[in-house]
Amino acid sequence: MTNVILETKRLTKEFKGFTAVSEVNLQVQRGHIHALIGPNGAGKTTCFNLLTKFLVPTSGEILFNGRDITSAKPAQISRQGIIRSFQISAVFPHMTVLENVRIGLQRSLGTSFHFWKSAKSLSNLNDRAMQLLAEVDLTEFADTMTVDLPYGRKRALEIATTLAMEPEMMLLDEPTQGMGHEDVHRVTELIKKVSAGRTILMVEHNMSVVSGICDKISVLQRGAMLAEGTYAEVSKNPKVMEAYMGCTSGELEGAHA
Repeated sequence: MTNVILETKRLTKEFKGFTAVSEVNLQVQRGHIHALIGPNGAGKTTCFNLLTKFLVPTSGEILFNGRDITSAKPAQISRQGIIRSFQISAVFPHMTVLENVRIGLQRSLGTSFHFWKSAKSLSNLNDRAMQLLAEVDLTEFADTMTVDLPYGRKRALEIATTLAMEPEMMLLDEPTQGMGHEDVHRVTELIKKVSAGRTILMVEHNMSVVSGICDKISVLQRGAMLAEGTYAEVSKNPKVMEAYMGCTSGELEGAHA
């Protein structure tokens, strides 16, 4: 069990009689890229919101590194090392790319306000910010106003600001949504690159992305766990094919969750 970084036990969320997530048992292995997929209305986003405590479970448990975090607040979850991309990735459009990443670094130090810090200290933040920009291939955009970045590059910046928080586990909610083919490929390669030494749990609609980079896939349907395994395993599962409107396994790759 030491290889399990995140686990849920019978995780359930009800809304006035409607069960959005039903007794989900999820185990995410340390160091894996793990995808949560499923048809529209399957409960993927609700499950993400439960894991990051933006929603309170009706019942069940959430364990991170063996610790019960079911009752923890979002800020406590973040401090323990679980960072969801949008938690800090609402990038500031009228600041430069470098300044956005530096804010993420300042937050990781406990405050965003470092007016009393020496110039040398700020320079150290700049150096680390540039390292993070290099990691997501944004070095050449360091002085660009964020509002002027192409959409795909903005998503890369969001990942950089998430990395600035030094997450042990990153939760990415549809990281390639709304992207053209070139941006999808770039962000997919970026996720693979930044996964080194980290654990990633992602909700993703693009099955070609999931098939290319994920170690394990959990399929939800109507709030319940339908299937789990590698892409090769779940794509051949008759229940999964049926859930994706009667797709064959070959068609599943092009399906939208």
